[in-house]
Amino acid sequence: MPPHPGRRRTVATTENGAITVAAESTETFADLVAAEDVLLFVNAAITSTGQSEFHSGAGEQSLSLVFLHDYMLGNYRDLYAATLALDVNHHNAARIIRNLLVTAAEADPGRRRAEGRLIARRLALLPPPRVYRLFHELRRARVNNRRTRAIMRDWLAARPDLAFDAVKYRGAVKTAFRHAHLAPGGELGTFLFAPHRKAAYATPILESWRQAHHRKAAIYDLPYTVAEGFAAKHGIPRAAFLERIAPRLTRLERLRVQESAHTLGAEAARADLTTMPLTRLASYVLGLPLDDRVRRRTELTEALRAAARRTAGEQAGRWGRVAAVLDDSFSSYGSAQKRRRPLAVALACDFLLEALASRYTPLWLSGRTDALLVRPHGATPLGERVLDALEARPERLVIVSDGWDNAPPGLAGEVLRVWRTRLDPDGACGVVHLNPVYDAAAFDVRRLAPGVPTAGIRDAEDLVALAELARFAEGRTGLPELRAHLARRVAAFLGAEPPGTGELPKTAELPGAAEPPETSQSPEPSETADPVPDEGDRTTRTTGEAGENARRTPGEDA
Repeated sequence: MPPHPGRRRTVATTENGAITVAAESTETFADLVAAEDVLLFVNAAITSTGQSEFHSGAGEQSLSLVFLHDYMLGNYRDLYAATLALDVNHHNAARIIRNLLVTAAEADPGRRRAEGRLIARRLALLPPPRVYRLFHELRRARVNNRRTRAIMRDWLAARPDLAFDAVKYRGAVKTAFRHAHLAPGGELGTFLFAPHRKAAYATPILESWRQAHHRKAAIYDLPYTVAEGFAAKHGIPRAAFLERIAPRLTRLERLRVQESAHTLGAEAARADLTTMPLTRLASYVLGLPLDDRVRRRTELTEALRAAARRTAGEQAGRWGRVAAVLDDSFSSYGSAQKRRRPLAVALACDFLLEALASRYTPLWLSGRTDALLVRPHGATPLGERVLDALEARPERLVIVSDGWDNAPPGLAGEVLRVWRTRLDPDGACGVVHLNPVYDAAAFDVRRLAPGVPTAGIRDAEDLVALAELARFAEGRTGLPELRAHLARRVAAFLGAEPPGTGELPKTAELPGAAEPPETSQSPEPSETADPVPDEGDRTTRTTGEAGENARRTPGEDA
């Protein structure tokens, strides 16, 4: 954005001076537009994954999201990169990284160094399947300059067990090594490019993979998603397989197989629900039949409250009197791709707000008082429920809804407008609207009223941070404050940087890695390689040769 006459420039930086975020002390119309644009993008990047929603299809969602990415990249590149420090979902974090690397020539060296640190830090936080799929997309886009190869090399070098990755994501790891011009040393190279050449491997997991082709016992030393394919090949009964593979299950894999393990009597695969992430646990609870929820009421309620207390942390009990309006209307079903996701976010927020508040009043749109038995049903009478909540005179009112107020339409917005302008002009009651659904047509989450701060939400675990971010959407704070907020988040985000910086570092390299000359495009011939799927709520299993390509294909972010 070009400078405007008469504005005094101030600068906020990280402690080491690496990231600079400029702020303006005098706002102009351009500042307000920029702040609004950034908030539009952040809301979209938090809530949308390009999948279908109740009111829009996957095509509309994807097209709208791609436009916002391109718009932000072209107009506010520094702010676009800084959003990697916010709670954007994995899908959009990977797209931001891809776009920054594809257009690296448009940034000056200082900006590239700053972006490199943000990229390296964010890559360290992304699930490995998401990163490998990003590397595959970079290869398809023929982005293969020296800086990109260095980022890939650093990430691979930081992996705790590349042999494990090679077994679980063999095709993706092979593609990453080829694209980064790296030569894996030792047995890893042989396994990736000629796995059946060796008669035996010294690396235990590689040898287990080799033996699993002909020996049933060896499959239980492999990752679950790989072992599952071998179990199908050997005809092992599902119950027996789950019993013996249980020690190899990750926390989320245990949650995914709970019901089938219970049906088959595989008690060893039972999960400790109290250790599960709050929103994931809420999704699991809503997927149970109502009779099962009633029968397991004590177990499920204790697990949800334990997860909520763990998420609240030091904030537990410090929010004072809180009222919540929670959407369980029919649209909270979501879509076939994101089944019951909006309702799961509302249920998780319900338990989290209970932990944060000293006195808590939950109000579901359906009138239900038993949160464990909520289900998507009926219209969206937000206005009536907002009135009920304000009658309790809370210090905070939190609304978790997709914003489609239709019983009657617009009542909630009018109630909130009158409350803010006539009854509570001093803002004694803080109101925030958290919306789990991205409105593709409006390029934003749907809002109830102009004076009510609104933020997108994907996981209830981000509720506290998003409540702070939502105040920028109220119109009372502008671009200077938003830039300062981003500067603080970037500084905290980079506080524990991984070794990689996005430049060619003087760090330990991969065994046998050779640094090739600088090139802008990949010279190797086009070779098809399936992108690695992400791990998430919706799963589809595909089985390839002897299970080596057997893995889950979720549609949502981990």
